Formats: sequence, structure tokens, C-alpha cells
Amino acid sequence: MPTNVYRGSDGTIALAVESGVEGDLAKTVNDQYSLTPIGRVTGVTVRVTNDVKPFHELGQRFATELRPGNINVYGSIDRAYINGALLKLMLGDAANSRPAGSFASPSFNLSLRLENPSLPGTASTVTVMGVKLEEWSYSLPEDDFAMETVNFRALWVKVEDATA
Repeated sequence: MPTNVYRGSDGTIALAVESGVEGDLAKTVNDQYSLTPIGRVTGVTVRVTNDVKPFHELGQRFATELRPGNINVYGSIDRAYINGALLKLMLGDAANSRPAGSFASPSFNLSLRLENPSLPGTASTVTVMGVKLEEWSYSLPEDDFAMETVNFRALWVKVEDATA
């Protein structure tokens, strides 16, 4: 089995939407801002946690069994381009005006693809499914680039590896 190393410069980030109310909201923002590929990204983090619970018997200091628990998928994206697209992906219709009541939140899939240019066709793709943005922040330092950061939650994640 070949082993490859990748750099961030080998990667592309694409946004995909599924049909439905939440997907249609994300599609509107994607079409308006041409977010595929998502540009000016300087860092992406995807975390998957498994709430493992140890079972301890009376009289035993070590756990006798480890039980898997809830799986959580979350992460962040750092972007050096401020145009309101990511904030609109978080707020949907509420980004333009204050809604009267409850409103739908956009949902999308985030695809992170890495391909080593010296091995065309050999790639690793992580697709984060059912992404919703939960936090957006904007940083305007005195002597550095303006940056926006979003934190997200997702329903699940899948991995695909391809070899040439």
C-alpha cells in the first residue's frame, strides 16, 4: 500500500449541497459567491470524537471494558477573504434582515481533497456531511491580514482514498 504525504497546497475545498430547504439556502449562497472552490482558505481543521466510556468493576483498578459512545464531528475554517459568504452560510435569510420568527439554517457538505502533484490520480478525500456553521468571527489586526474564522458541526464524515 503506497503511503503519501500531503501539504496544504495540494488541497482543494469544495462546497456541495443536497436538495431540501437547508440545502437550497446553501445553494443560493454558493451560487451568489461562487464558493466552489472555497478560496483564500489558510487552514481547515476537522475533528471526530468518540465518547468512549470505560467500565470499572468493583475491586479492579483498570477498566474491564471500553464502550463506544456518541460520535461528534466538528471543526473550523480560517479564511483570508471577507465578503460575507461564510456569514450568510451560517445565518441564511437572517444575514440580510432580522426575521420575524424562526428560520432555517443552511446545511451543506464540505469536501477536502488532497492530491500529490507528483502522483496524479492518487488522492485522499474527506467529505464532511451535513455541515452547519455555529460560530463566525472576524479579525482585523493592525499589521496583518484580515481573517475570518468559522466553526462548524456536522452529522458524519466519510473518507475516500484513490490510487492511480
